[in-house]
Amino acid sequence: MSTKNQSRLRRAKSTRARIAKQDIARLSVHRSGQHLYAQVISSSGDQVIAAANTLQDAVVQGLTGTKNKVAATAVGKMIAERARAAGVEQVAFDRSGFLYHGRIKALADAAREGGLQF
Repeated sequence: MSTKNQSRLRRAKSTRARIAKQDIARLSVHRSGQHLYAQVISSSGDQVIAAANTLQDAVVQGLTGTKNKVAATAVGKMIAERARAAGVEQVAFDRSGFLYHGRIKALADAAREGGLQF
């Protein structure tokens, strides 16, 4: 019997194997109970190009909380802004095995609005 986290990691592993074949940067997202983290990782996987999360003051300034869709939208906009500043416009979305729903979907939509293509 597998746990919820083991199932998520199994899904993430198969997704990352498929993304590795594309040979483009990936937008990796992690969701915890309290915070949301996003990183743009190079196609080789050895360098973080841009990062944003709900622990950074620039992201959460003016927000009422860190575990809602509004905060996820702020992280999505910030990661798109930082990735474009670093010269990355095309990414593969790595949801890390999380369902494409709620905060994950809000972050993805905001990143697309910010100019990232995936």
